[in-house]
Amino acid sequence: MTQWNGLAITWLGHAAVHITTPAGTEILIDPFLEQNPKYPKGYKLPEKLDLLLLTHGHFDHIADAIAIAKKHHPQVVAIFELAEWVVSKGIENTVGMNLGGSYQYKDVTISMVEAHHSSSIQDGKQTFYAGDPAGFVIAAENAPVLYHSGDTSLFSDMRLIKEMYQPEVGMIPIGDHFTMGPKAAAMAVGYLGLKTVIPIHYGTFPQLTGTPAELEQHLKETNIEVRTPKPGETIR
Repeated sequence: MTQWNGLAITWLGHAAVHITTPAGTEILIDPFLEQNPKYPKGYKLPEKLDLLLLTHGHFDHIADAIAIAKKHHPQVVAIFELAEWVVSKGIENTVGMNLGGSYQYKDVTISMVEAHHSSSIQDGKQTFYAGDPAGFVIAAENAPVLYHSGDTSLFSDMRLIKEMYQPEVGMIPIGDHFTMGPKAAAMAVGYLGLKTVIPIHYGTFPQLTGTPAELEQHLKETNIEVRTPKPGETIR
């Protein structure tokens, strides 16, 4: 059973997640809010966000990134090419990094890890290369190690993420079609050695047919906890 120690995770629909560390650092991942049919419309983000993490450039992960960066003034962390695009929009407080690297911010160490997907930015009528897709391992002081996979398929090197970082809580896509479905996600959870899994990236669009119930079925012979918050609900 995961010991949360004051850590709070709020699912905001699709892949958007708001995290508050035990020390009070506010983190937002993959801000797809205004156009997200699953976003809890009454949910209010903190006036000041500390970190905005972007896993890749697809619209359903960065649609509100620039607006949030201007309003809430977080440090934006993304793979180098995506970070450069953010800078081109007038956002200077940006950290571009790459796969395998880590970045320290106050009580949090952010490590960028591999994801198997695609990544591009649709900016008006132009499409831009957005670097490789990524996942993030988030290690905050006095908290379980978190893993947000971004959009990904199953890949065997998830075992290396387990060996290197020992994540305990994972935010894993289950929707299928564009990412893993529930069966592959269950295998990924095993590769990663997670104690708790929070399914994400499902139910937003008709193509995303995977369900938490299916994930639970595939994990029923294990001791892995499946936490399925409603959009806007906080897990502690």
